[in-house]
Amino acid sequence: MNTSRIAALMMLLASIMLLTEASAVEDDFTLNVFGNANMDEALDEEDIEYVHGIIEGTNEVTELADANYDGDVDEEDIAQIEQIIDGEETELTLIDSADRTVTVKKPITRIVPTFPQAIETLRTLKVPKDHIVGIGTWPTPLDTAFFPEFVDVPSIGTGWDPNVEEILALHPDVVLLFGRGGVSDLDSVQEVLESADITVLRFKLQTPETYREEVKTLGYVFGRDEAEEYLDWHGEILKSIEERVDMISDEDKPKVYFAPSFKDGEYYIYGRYAYIETAGGLDTFADQPDNYVSINPEAIMAQSPDIIVLVAPWTAGGYDLDASNTSDLEGARNEILSQPEMQNVKAVKDGQVYVIADHLVAFFPASGCRQIIQLAYQAKWFHPELFEDLDPKAIHQEYLTRFQGLDIDLDENGVFVYPLEETT
Repeated sequence: MNTSRIAALMMLLASIMLLTEASAVEDDFTLNVFGNANMDEALDEEDIEYVHGIIEGTNEVTELADANYDGDVDEEDIAQIEQIIDGEETELTLIDSADRTVTVKKPITRIVPTFPQAIETLRTLKVPKDHIVGIGTWPTPLDTAFFPEFVDVPSIGTGWDPNVEEILALHPDVVLLFGRGGVSDLDSVQEVLESADITVLRFKLQTPETYREEVKTLGYVFGRDEAEEYLDWHGEILKSIEERVDMISDEDKPKVYFAPSFKDGEYYIYGRYAYIETAGGLDTFADQPDNYVSINPEAIMAQSPDIIVLVAPWTAGGYDLDASNTSDLEGARNEILSQPEMQNVKAVKDGQVYVIADHLVAFFPASGCRQIIQLAYQAKWFHPELFEDLDPKAIHQEYLTRFQGLDIDLDENGVFVYPLEETT
């Protein structure tokens, strides 16, 4: 991108920020909690007014207006909404990420999150640790550097294959299963647990497209106001990236190849979790399937992307490494750079090959709920001048300290990208 265009974009961005800095981030989802009668992103006094309008015949009945889920919209729903606003409800009905309508009984004091993203989200919401009576992994062993306080909590197996008997023995009030319906083993687990009168909630808790909505819903489920603090923080970062990217023309966007892995000369694509466009790039293989598939290296040579983002092997990177120990990530980068078929690819010739650990990328063995950090790094890599003030490492540090309560100093411990930001 040339200097004059950068200056113009920065001036326009400054004008937009002056106009919007005093306003809250606008959410663009519907909170799927019954009682959200006006179908917006929150449950509040406006929903009480809307239900009054339904009773009086001036408002249309909406899917979520029946707050107590008894089949009628009446004064009892107003009473239920008031209780939810005050945090005094004894039941809460919602629609989860598997499109299931579930009624949760309160209070909730025994929870089993069966996959790490669920544990991480509960920690963001500041759900008391002693309420979490069992945990699951996904599919590798628990990352003890990231979850040190859960080492002594009973394990119920992996998120894809939880041990039903061990879950039942813990007598949980709520079990969090992975959100996608149609996973036969998890559907069977759900049926067994529900037959034992245990509430099952299905959430994905992995991707930016749905994560904000899921966090807000779980904030209502567990009665945690901390959801709003996190969502405000997350939303401002996402908004700052999206506003700048919206001002970039396609001709100024780099072509990007997102390589989910590279091993023994085999190349792959995985567009679903690349978020190239969101970060201001053009996906070299946007016309290919978005799931994990192999790609012929000749196709990469023909496309000659400007930038390559390589996801490091799942054994590379992590919070338990000294911050200077970049050897595994550096080795992964050098392997791509040394491939004979890559020598005429623009990204390789220009040294625009970046490695990111899967701790920051969705749906990989060590991944969590940190894709906002992936987006920040990619935006910085794709448009370093436009995002000169964006500090992905500082975002990562604030997330660890403020929302995860972890005593990890990224200047001393943790390796997640290479080349390091300060050397690019």
